[in-house]
Amino acid sequence: MSGQDITLKGPDGEFGAYLSTPASGKGPGVVVIQEIFGVNKVMRDIADDLASQGYIALCPDLFWRLEPGIQLTDQTQEEWQKAFDLFGKFKSDTGVEDIQTTISHLRSLDGCSGKVGAVGYCLGGLLAYLSAARTDCDASVGFYGVSIQDFLGESGSIKKPLMLHVAARDQFVPPEAQKAVSDGLAGNAHVTIHTYAENDHAFARVGGEHYDEAAAATANNRTSDFFKSNLS
Repeated sequence: MSGQDITLKGPDGEFGAYLSTPASGKGPGVVVIQEIFGVNKVMRDIADDLASQGYIALCPDLFWRLEPGIQLTDQTQEEWQKAFDLFGKFKSDTGVEDIQTTISHLRSLDGCSGKVGAVGYCLGGLLAYLSAARTDCDASVGFYGVSIQDFLGESGSIKKPLMLHVAARDQFVPPEAQKAVSDGLAGNAHVTIHTYAENDHAFARVGGEHYDEAAAATANNRTSDFFKSNLS
């Protein structure tokens, strides 16, 4: 397994990304979609873990139009403020376009099988949902996605498998929003929703305030099984 920073070329310009490749150099692709903290150590570790499982993982810098190369942590109030500021300025439409660029780049790599999935966290959870609706990725997973309830009108466009991990006590996604998402997606056979009754937002973020090792392991194992089923 090896990781490196690379540059991708999209419709609006060039942007950075972190590429982690399995030891074999071959496998399906997975786009790792960032939280509001940028392509930081948490995202890079996720990409490396996917590479260790045999995937070619690529994590694009989706904040590049605002400020390229952001790598924040969740450990200081100053960094939280910076992250929320970037989140407030971020446009999901262009973010999804960058994800499509990332998917296409993965498919162009010699070692890629041609199958490409996506997994996102927080903001990336929303973008994973939108990727299922708007891109040609083969399977998507969203962890505690925010504001999905505002985009339920696009649910009919989801034609490939989508798995959502929902934190029942999510401070950023109130119960009424969770119910709207559950009800709004109930009729789509491509969508699977798992709810974690005792957990708050970012329960799978290692080192985070609400990290829950057991819940994270369950969600990660479900994600692993999901990708094995849909990207092999």
